[in-house]
Amino acid sequence: MSDPNAAPDTRFRSPGSLSRRQSLRWAAAGLATPLLQACGGSSSSSAAPIIASALPESVAWCRNAILAKLAKSGTATSAVSVALMADDSVVWREAFGYSDREKGVLATPDVRFNIGSVAKVVTALAVMILRDRGQLTLDQPLVELLPAFSMLSPAFAQVTVRQMISHSSGFPGFNKRNNWSFVPYLDYAEDTMASLAQSHLKHEPGELAVYCNDGFTMVEPLVKALTGLPFAEFVQREIFDPLGMSLSAYPLKFAAEGTFVHPYYQGHSLPQEMATTLATGGILSTPTDMLKFARLLMNEGVHEGRRIVSAASVQEMGLEQSGRTLINPSPPSWRWGLGWDTVRQKGLDSAGLRAWGKNGGTYFFLSEFIVLPEARLAMFISGCGYDYDSLNLAEGLLLRVAAERGLIPALPTPIVSTTPPLASPVPDRTALVGVYASELPPVQVFSMDDGSLALRHWSETARQWESTTRLRARSDGNWWVDGQSTICYRFQTVGNHRYLIKRQLAPGLLYWGELPLGEWLPPLETPLPAAWQARLGMQWLYVSDSPDMVISRLDPPRFARVDELAELPGYVFYNNTQLMSVVNDTTTGMTVKLPGNNGRDLLELRVVVVDGQEEIHIGTQVFKKHLTS
Repeated sequence: MSDPNAAPDTRFRSPGSLSRRQSLRWAAAGLATPLLQACGGSSSSSAAPIIASALPESVAWCRNAILAKLAKSGTATSAVSVALMADDSVVWREAFGYSDREKGVLATPDVRFNIGSVAKVVTALAVMILRDRGQLTLDQPLVELLPAFSMLSPAFAQVTVRQMISHSSGFPGFNKRNNWSFVPYLDYAEDTMASLAQSHLKHEPGELAVYCNDGFTMVEPLVKALTGLPFAEFVQREIFDPLGMSLSAYPLKFAAEGTFVHPYYQGHSLPQEMATTLATGGILSTPTDMLKFARLLMNEGVHEGRRIVSAASVQEMGLEQSGRTLINPSPPSWRWGLGWDTVRQKGLDSAGLRAWGKNGGTYFFLSEFIVLPEARLAMFISGCGYDYDSLNLAEGLLLRVAAERGLIPALPTPIVSTTPPLASPVPDRTALVGVYASELPPVQVFSMDDGSLALRHWSETARQWESTTRLRARSDGNWWVDGQSTICYRFQTVGNHRYLIKRQLAPGLLYWGELPLGEWLPPLETPLPAAWQARLGMQWLYVSDSPDMVISRLDPPRFARVDELAELPGYVFYNNTQLMSVVNDTTTGMTVKLPGNNGRDLLELRVVVVDGQEEIHIGTQVFKKHLTS
């Protein structure tokens, strides 16, 4: 594993060492100064039209890709906004599509999008500001700073601030009660704290890292306890106002009409989406505003001569945290920081460029934020819709800009993958077969007579196993999908944990990604207790969300359903997704310790009798008995 803090490769020139031809090319295109900007619909028309022939190839490539996506029949994306920073200047910003598609109102670079989990980087910076002031230390237990915090697992007292903002706290995952709303809703953090008080940890603090929203949400009551200020007010005062981020805010009230992008759903524009998850994903902003935040990071905490946060704190956010965990079966693949999804963004890393990256999504919006601290480049892209290839656009734009600026000699060469020869002899498959569980529907691996393995996924909707994929052992130690040269699987044991890991060549063909799909669950010798057998096939209706929530208005009713998987009896099979252990006649427990993303939102059920009827409680979520099917 390379050092994320190592100096940049000296083979690549710094931003200040551009040739005269390169400098003139950028200046002629308007990408040095003044700013190039535009707004528009699917054709991106604007008051100051862009002359395509004058664009650098990087910008032209990105614009054309966005325009092609918006012009594609059936696209779910109604608006995209992008901004690019080089050195200290925003050199390109442009909006595409509509801020209100139903009324034909074009988007502009200053119209605001929900940036989702990119807000976590802002939350992490707020924590670092408090650290600079001596109000907390990163490795201090949360309960010392917030005595009201509690959980059912005794080890909750060991959860540290660092673990909260690096996904290693052990919190179950994401409080799914009252997530996204059409009206202001300010009680989400308080509800999350109450939900955690009724929950166990899913792993020991610091044992592994699993993407976790609740750790960031708990920064809200922490900030209030230390400063006396509500979290949103603290961020406004200490970050947004000093940086001049005048278009950035949390949804504490309705935004003025015309200042935000309306979600577009089934042919109609909807009211403003108001994320209730403030610290973990609640900021309304623009790409240009977020690049002011990027500039602060590139300038090591200084904004226009004023220090906002220490250089040491900015550097700490960019330090890889994986070395602090005990279980990490895919160390090269997830190299997270404090707030950052990655501190070695793999698309840029393929060209030898160090970059920090953060993705964010809400019910309707998707964003990508990438900062290259040494190269002094950054970009932010937001879209209303999920099908506009945000990560490929972000990586592709920045790689092309880096090549134009002489930071790299050329674009990295795509990987050409070939399937390795068959392994000889065929490895023993005995320990590999079985059911692998996660927060998603399980995967089953079984052995075939010809020495191959077969893999199949459970269908949550069809309630049965889907079509089988055949895997064959190859000389590189992986199990490759028949007829595929870009997808393979491997198995890895860490201590008492056996993992199925999927390896896949990324869409841009620049790097391989790895994702632990599931953890092997042992067969049980004891059958499902009678109390749980009596509940098989029953459904309970979800009743605890406010009627103003997005899912209350748009989604079909939600149910809790209890079944048993024939291939792994003795476990409670919840909603055709999660396999749970039986604790007693009224309680289930979490079963897996799965790093990465697929172990993120694990559940535990409590059966509570209210007015003579059983209810299922998951934290503060309540499901009332509905029917048997």
